Amino acid sequence: MPVNSTHPQYDQFQPAWTRARAVLAGEDAVKEGGIKYLPMLEAQSEHEYAAYKARASFFNGTARTAEGYLGLIFRRPPFIKVPEAQADKPPSGLAEAFSNFSADVDLLGTTLNAYAKNVVSEVIAVGRAGTLLDWSEGSESRAYCSFYRAEQILNWQVDRINGRTLLSLIVLFEGSVSGDNSASGYRPSQMDSGALDPFEPKCRDQIRVLKLVVTEGTGPNRSSGYLYVVEIWVRTQKQSADPGDPNKKEWELLDTRVPMRLGKPLTAIPFIFHGPRHSLPDVEKLPLADIIAVNLDHYRLDADYKHGMHYTAMPTAWVSGFEKGSSLKVGASTAWVTETPGAKAEYLEFTGQGLTTFERAMDRDERLLAILGSRLLEGQKKVGEAAQAIELRQSGENSVLSSLANSVSQSLTRLLQWVYWWHSGEEKPDRIDETKVLVELNTDFSIKGLDPQEIQAVVAAWQAGAISRETMTDIFRRGEVLPEGRSVEEEIAAIGPSQSSAPSPLLLNQKSRILA
Repeated sequence: MPVNSTHPQYDQFQPAWTRARAVLAGEDAVKEGGIKYLPMLEAQSEHEYAAYKARASFFNGTARTAEGYLGLIFRRPPFIKVPEAQADKPPSGLAEAFSNFSADVDLLGTTLNAYAKNVVSEVIAVGRAGTLLDWSEGSESRAYCSFYRAEQILNWQVDRINGRTLLSLIVLFEGSVSGDNSASGYRPSQMDSGALDPFEPKCRDQIRVLKLVVTEGTGPNRSSGYLYVVEIWVRTQKQSADPGDPNKKEWELLDTRVPMRLGKPLTAIPFIFHGPRHSLPDVEKLPLADIIAVNLDHYRLDADYKHGMHYTAMPTAWVSGFEKGSSLKVGASTAWVTETPGAKAEYLEFTGQGLTTFERAMDRDERLLAILGSRLLEGQKKVGEAAQAIELRQSGENSVLSSLANSVSQSLTRLLQWVYWWHSGEEKPDRIDETKVLVELNTDFSIKGLDPQEIQAVVAAWQAGAISRETMTDIFRRGEVLPEGRSVEEEIAAIGPSQSSAPSPLLLNQKSRILA
């Protein structure tokens, strides 16, 4: 099999990914898809179809839904726990490493918060993404991330290794590369004849293969182990014109390397999958699949509606009793004159329910879009609605968002565990628990903060010793009681030692009445 062979699940979901990309990109991308998204009418010519498609408009409820989902998850900044420098302790190498990593996770200037947003956006769009963790040699000597979209993850395999199910192969398509790319192993002198024109770089498609290779043991028991190996493949420029030529090679191996950590090779592939429900290699259904289907149906109905309006709503004159060869112009300064008795001149006018049927069908699709998740498209009610009723009505969307946010939180936490492991002396990344690194995306999508009764109950629990002051302050931060951007530590420092004791019940009741 060639190196660019794809996984069966990739072949199954690739059309859905392409459809989602086009819909999210908007009207131009959907219309560029032509008959894939808008079939031709029977006996319609190419010219007629072009006009038929041009008259249609694409109401992009899918993109607005995706933006609304992303906005709800990042309505509050994610909670990120990483090693940090402390004023009363000497500087830590881990704290400095994570400080550099959080400011630039991919060597392209992307912060950790922005990278998390990119991952969530991709998972919402197509339900799949991946991150490869690698080590940058040279002056920086630090871990960094490479982001891969669903279409770039061509193939993968999992095997049972030492009682665990681990990735044993990942094939990643990295697109066209040019210039001196030290991370990929690409060298212009190796691949191209002559100097590269900086304004016309010579590019070639590149594939990165990550795999575990079995190694023979050298100890007394000679037990075998596994070695993480990276291969760089490039598409050849010179190909035989004869398809049956046995010497024809579409891809050739350019470079092979073994990533090292503390002088030892890795025994696992540092690649993390991101998905809406789990971080396993298996491909999941797109979160917006149903919305995309309804959105495209709405687009086709709109095309038929505009097509019908074009041929029925346009004023069309008809005459009877005029010479066939006569030229009749329409306008206020023009009169039609004939000597034929009983001659008539009128306009055709459409009557009936044909176009109304299309209008009702489009209204139904817009309601379905709202039901399936796009509350941003739903019209505001003219009467009041209780907060409990609103939350109950939106529980379906919240459950989808909560599942997605929790899944991405787990995969991003796994990513930080790899970063921590690579910069530390821990034996395995699995031994790094959530007390050292943690990412938690927002799962509270209610716009209602804590009310005075809830604040009073939290403070009463602190007074009774049921919760700590740190827990109480964290509840206030999540309940949007604390000012925007203020951390728990900053709030405790602002309170000061003189106010560290629990307030009296009388003072508590006074504060609650003021807040009410």
